[in-house]
Amino acid sequence: MKAVIQRVSEAGVRVDGKNVGAIERGILVLLGVEKGDLAEDADWLAEKIVNLRIFEDAAGKMNLSLLDIKGELLAVSQFTLAGNCAKGRRPSFDTAAPPEEANRLYEYFVGRVWELGIPVQTGIFQADMKVSLVNDGPVTFILETQKGKERGPRTKDRGARSEDKG
Repeated sequence: MKAVIQRVSEAGVRVDGKNVGAIERGILVLLGVEKGDLAEDADWLAEKIVNLRIFEDAAGKMNLSLLDIKGELLAVSQFTLAGNCAKGRRPSFDTAAPPEEANRLYEYFVGRVWELGIPVQTGIFQADMKVSLVNDGPVTFILETQKGKERGPRTKDRGARSEDKG
């Protein structure tokens, strides 16, 4: 799974001119699901995002998480994150998960965030969405659950190991 996360003061998504999801202070997540992604990838990503300390404390340091600030999360499915632009002029989406699997893991991710205590709003899977946001900072990060499919899903121990440095 790949996620682009943005710290926002507000964000929303519209479909066919109608507001379908909106948040105030929190995180906008653009989520892409790839072939081979598993529920444990969604578990890891949900916990990482909810606990990532990217909000400023009283001293102005990024020291607070989404849980700490009692923020909200807007999750938007974004299959184009699986796009490969390395060759030619048209992106390839060969690594994108089939729609049924992508939707299942997207919904699972949303459920995990709720279970972790964060209010969640969503877009509509496979819809033509118009996403708006006020990026706070700007603060934007890219998270990936797998560093190369040949190694398989990452384990609970996400720290760098000497054998990985090489």
